Amino acid sequence: MAKRPSAPPSRVRGRGSRESGVDVRGWLGAIRLSGFTAIMLGLVILAAFVLVPTASTYLEQRQRIAFLQEAVQVSQDKVDALERERSRWQDPAYITTQARERLFYGFPGEVVYIVDDDLDESEQPVEPEPISAEVEETEHDWMSQMLRSVVSAGLTKTAVSEEEVVEIDGDVFQPDTSTDQ
Repeated sequence: MAKRPSAPPSRVRGRGSRESGVDVRGWLGAIRLSGFTAIMLGLVILAAFVLVPTASTYLEQRQRIAFLQEAVQVSQDKVDALERERSRWQDPAYITTQARERLFYGFPGEVVYIVDDDLDESEQPVEPEPISAEVEETEHDWMSQMLRSVVSAGLTKTAVSEEEVVEIDGDVFQPDTSTDQ
């Protein structure tokens, strides 16, 4: 009678090894390393050692380039804004407007009035009212108001009293009362 092949010994051991853990010797013994496989594995590991630092350097350089391009764009925007400002300062009308607004200059014969905003911050409107598209009429007659103003100004005894003279930074500020025109 022929002998039956017996079960492989690893299967018999496999049952016992499931309870105690994985038997690594069984599957490690099945892996065969040829010389070519070892050389290829070495080349893959060598390539990883060579390429990983290179790839990280590449990514760092790309981030740096993106940052510098953004900085160049911001600088270019500033240069454009300064060039627009410079071209505005070439216009004599703009220079005159800036001198009047910033330095309170006026043309000869003009009286410059400075209005002091004496409202507290809590009284000032937080948001400006919307501009109406409709034209509104004033509730008073401007002609009669102007006439009253001219008459009252003409009937005063003195133009400026001594109490109305204001001293600003050591200089005496007094409205121009000369009749030179």
